[in-house]
Amino acid sequence: MSLERLIAALGDKLSGNVPYVALKADQPTGRHPMNLFDIEEQTEHYLTLKVGEEKHRGMLTGILGGIGGGAFIFMGLLEIYYGRPWESIGTFLTAIPILVLPFLWETLRPLPLPILFNRRTREVYLEQDGVLYHCPWDEIAAVAYEFRLVGPYTGATRSAALEVLMHQYQRPERQVLVSLGVPMGKDLDMQLCFWEYLRAYMNNGPWFDERGNHSESDAFVKSQLAIKFKLSEQLGEHWRDLKKRRKESDGRNYLQLSDVFLLFGGVLEYPVGVIGEYTYKVASRRSRANWPEVVRERLDPNGPTERLIDVERNSGSLEL
Repeated sequence: MSLERLIAALGDKLSGNVPYVALKADQPTGRHPMNLFDIEEQTEHYLTLKVGEEKHRGMLTGILGGIGGGAFIFMGLLEIYYGRPWESIGTFLTAIPILVLPFLWETLRPLPLPILFNRRTREVYLEQDGVLYHCPWDEIAAVAYEFRLVGPYTGATRSAALEVLMHQYQRPERQVLVSLGVPMGKDLDMQLCFWEYLRAYMNNGPWFDERGNHSESDAFVKSQLAIKFKLSEQLGEHWRDLKKRRKESDGRNYLQLSDVFLLFGGVLEYPVGVIGEYTYKVASRRSRANWPEVVRERLDPNGPTERLIDVERNSGSLEL
């Protein structure tokens, strides 16, 4: 699980003039910790990162239930207003399956499990297609590197990836490179700041300050986790912006045509966001039971703290 093996695994990606930084758990990069919106949950004992399809689960229910279901409810109210109460019953009932069916479809399907950083056992876990991968935090091999994507319409777009090397549980010869978050829209410095966030959590956490040092206060961590894009909050944010501009305008006209569209869009986005975010939470809670037993028992605050790599060494599946 050495850095040399990781660099070799990346091969051509790091050849030539591709800027990269090899990373270790006990070596600071000199950056300050920063959350890049990929954190799903952070507690005293573990931190999880969203992966793949997981990021968009709930949107279908939000759109169909929030807009489609809302439209039928609105039409039902109009029918009551125009004196057609019996017709409104059928309209209201139509809204139920539009919300319930996609909700059941999205919550009952298994959700891809997140990448999990366990502070108690100082390990990182990943489950993929029923196979468990892991690596010990203190011996982790990671690298951040920058690359460019070239397209006919976008030109050259700079991106940066942060990847770690893991191996399959009880099958150490089978290794995978795991990307910690989406690389698009990020540069090398941002990925190094995110690495420092993970280092601060695992080494000095669960709570730490803006320099990554241990802190008894969770104020900085909460401020980082609060930086999330949520559809359900866009209406409130734009409304607060309008109130601020009204106060600063001192009675002058401060409204713009774009404000009308933003407010209208915010009204439509609010139910979509609320329903979609709730659907995601339900699906996420249900999927936690899909972790293998060796991981679930280590997530228990009173569970074992023996690392999986030590279990492998004791069983002889991993050479010392």
